[in-house]
Amino acid sequence: MPADTVSIMGIFASENGAANAIDRLRETPWTIERVHSPIPSHTIEQALELPKSRVGWFTLGGGIIGFFTGFLLAAFTATRWSLIVSGKPVVALVPFFIVGFEFTILFAVFGNVLGLISQARLPRFSTVAGYDDRFSGDRFGVLARCAGREKEKLVRFFEESGAETNVVDDPAA
Repeated sequence: MPADTVSIMGIFASENGAANAIDRLRETPWTIERVHSPIPSHTIEQALELPKSRVGWFTLGGGIIGFFTGFLLAAFTATRWSLIVSGKPVVALVPFFIVGFEFTILFAVFGNVLGLISQARLPRFSTVAGYDDRFSGDRFGVLARCAGREKEKLVRFFEESGAETNVVDDPAA
C-alpha cells in the first residue's frame, strides 16, 4: 500500500446501510478493501458483486480423482489375486463402478474441504487491523482506501451514509 493512502472503516448499525454504502462506493475512485458482517448477508454479497466461488471446482476435481482411484484400486486388486468366479472376467465393470462411485463421494468431500480451507485462506491466527469486536455482534464494517488528500471526503461520505468512522493504521497487517 502506498504511503500516501489512508484506510477508513465505516461502522454501520444496519445491513442495508452497509449495502447502500458499498453500492455508492463502487461509483467513487475509492477502493473497498474488506467488509465485516455478523451474519451471512445476501444483500451485502450482491452489493459487492463478488465472483463465483471456486470451491465447486475443488469438489469436482476430487470426485473425478476419487472415481478413477476407486476403480483402478479395485481393478488392481482383482488382477493381482486373479479371483475367478464362475468364469466371469477378472475386471468386471459393474462392481468396480460401485467402488469408483463410493470413492467419488469420499474424494469429493475431501476436495470440498480443501477448497474451502484454501479459498477462505484459513487458518488465520491473528485478527486483521481495524477489526472491531462489534462486527461479531450487531455491527457491519466497510473498510475503504483513499488517497491521503481525500481522507476528509471519505470520512464525510461514511458519516452521510449513517456510519461511525475509524481510521485504520495498517489494513494489510
